[in-house]
Amino acid sequence: MDVRKAIIELQEFLQQRIVGQQALVEKIIIALLADGHLLVEGAPGLAKTRAIKELASGIEGDFHRIQFTPDLLPADLTGTDIFRPQTGTFEFQQGPIFHNLVLADEINRAPAKVQSALLEAMAERQITVGGTSYPLPPLFMVMATQNPIEQEGTYPLPEAQLDRFLMHVLVDYPDATAESAILKLSRAESHQNSAAQRPEQELSNEALFAARDQVLDIYMAAEVEEYIVQLIIATRRPESFDAQLARWIDFGGSPRATISLDRCARAYAWLQQSEFVTPEHVKAVAHEVLRHRILLSYEAEAEGVSSDQVIERLLSIVPVA
Repeated sequence: MDVRKAIIELQEFLQQRIVGQQALVEKIIIALLADGHLLVEGAPGLAKTRAIKELASGIEGDFHRIQFTPDLLPADLTGTDIFRPQTGTFEFQQGPIFHNLVLADEINRAPAKVQSALLEAMAERQITVGGTSYPLPPLFMVMATQNPIEQEGTYPLPEAQLDRFLMHVLVDYPDATAESAILKLSRAESHQNSAAQRPEQELSNEALFAARDQVLDIYMAAEVEEYIVQLIIATRRPESFDAQLARWIDFGGSPRATISLDRCARAYAWLQQSEFVTPEHVKAVAHEVLRHRILLSYEAEAEGVSSDQVIERLLSIVPVA
C-alpha cells in the first residue's frame, strides 16, 4: 500500500469538507504524522470542531468531544473507580479521554485540576486514578480549541501545558470565494445523508504508523539539524544573536521545541513529496511550533510586538549553516 498516497487522499478529502481552511487541514495532517497534539485558536464558527470530526471520519479510530467548562472535574475527563455492590469491589470506568481523537473544546475554560489531568494524558500517554496508571490508545491525539475574543471566565493555559502541544495554529476568516463555497456546501449538507460523506477508504492505523515511520526516516542533513538547534538556542540566548531579540524575548523554547521543529519539518517535507528536509521546510512550520513556546518580555508586549513578529525576526537573523 502506498501510504503517502493514502495520506494525501485524506488531506484532499478534508480540504473538500473544510472549505477555506487549507492551512488548518495541512497542520492537522502534520500533527497526525508527527504524533503530536494541536492547539487551534480562532473565533467561533471557523470549522475548528468540524475539522477534527471530519478527520475522525477519514481514519480508523473513534472520536469524542469534551466541552470544557469551569465546573468540569478531572474524573469527568479521565474516568473514576465505581463501586460494584454485587462484587464488593471497585471497577475503573473509563472517561472520554480514552478515545483516539479527542476534541478539547474551549480548553482554557477548565480549572487547574482538569488541566493537570490533561497534561499527564498528553505528555505520558496515560492517566492515573487512585494510584493506578492506565495507558491510552496507541493512536491518541488531542486537538484543543480556544476563543481569542472572549476571555471572561477563562483560565490561561500554563506554560508547561502549552509546551505539550506540538503546534499552535491560528485560524482566520475565509475569503469571499471560500465563503461562497461554504454556502454551497451547507446547502448540500441540508439534504438527507449528505453530511455523512466519508472518504472512499478509511486510513488504517497500520498505514498511519507506517507513514510515521517514513517521516522519521526522511533524510535530514547535519547542516539542517544544526539550523534547527541554532533557532532554538537563539530563543534562549537572544543576546548572542541580536539586540532586538534580546529586548523582546523573556524565555525561549525547551528541548521539546527542538524535537517538535524537527518532527514537523520532516512531516512537512514528506507531505511535499521531498526526499530530504531543507531549511525552507523548517521555516514553513516554525511559526506554529514556536509561537506558544516563546515568552515575550513586558517591553515587547508594551510595544505591541507579537510572537509571530519575533519569529520572523528570528528566521531573518539566524543563518542557515
